[in-house]
Amino acid sequence: MKGRSLSAEDRTRLEAAIEYQFHEKERLDRALTHSSARNARGSNYQRLEFLGDRVLGLCVAELLFQTFVDANEGELSVRLNQLVSAESCAKVADELSLHEFIRTGSDVKRITGKHMMNVRADVVESLIAAIYLDGGLEAAREFVLKHWTHRAESADAARRDAKTELQEWAHAKFGVAPNYRTDNRSGPDHDPRFTVTVEIAGIQPETGVDRSKRGAEQIAATRLLEREGVWQKRSAGS
Repeated sequence: MKGRSLSAEDRTRLEAAIEYQFHEKERLDRALTHSSARNARGSNYQRLEFLGDRVLGLCVAELLFQTFVDANEGELSVRLNQLVSAESCAKVADELSLHEFIRTGSDVKRITGKHMMNVRADVVESLIAAIYLDGGLEAAREFVLKHWTHRAESADAARRDAKTELQEWAHAKFGVAPNYRTDNRSGPDHDPRFTVTVEIAGIQPETGVDRSKRGAEQIAATRLLEREGVWQKRSAGS
């Protein structure tokens, strides 16, 4: 969808999908407007994304605290990091078909696959912020619980931080620490891409690509752990 507000029909369809009706319709339009959209100016979702990230973190942390009463701080932190990741948020966006409603410019329209995943993830966070501002914390919490409770209970949500896991494994097996090398930074400022390679002496390296250097490092570490059989490889769609 390029540079135009939601039609009444689209708004009704989206509100039905998210099970929330906005009192201020402009908030919903802004939550779906990428900075590249024509005439977006200051009315894009970047500020909402900032707020939504914090609201999502609070709601998920509360969910984990109440669900895993015997878990220590370390386990809760690992679960939280997995659940609020771009990958998790993008999956929620896909379940809601948010890509049908996002307003972008032509440059973003050419982005597909992994790149577009980050845009979809950002929109989920901005949508959470818009719901929070429009209906309060309880409305935002209800949305988060609906889409994150089953994710919180899955086995994948308990995975440790990949870089920490890889460092401990490499030290135990080879007596060395992994080395991360940034190979490339590309893409526009609003949607950068970092390519990072992780190396451990004696075995084949792995590469990760993400919108942040840390995210790319995590992806590279995850791929190496899965390739070496330290972690079971996730099935498609898991």
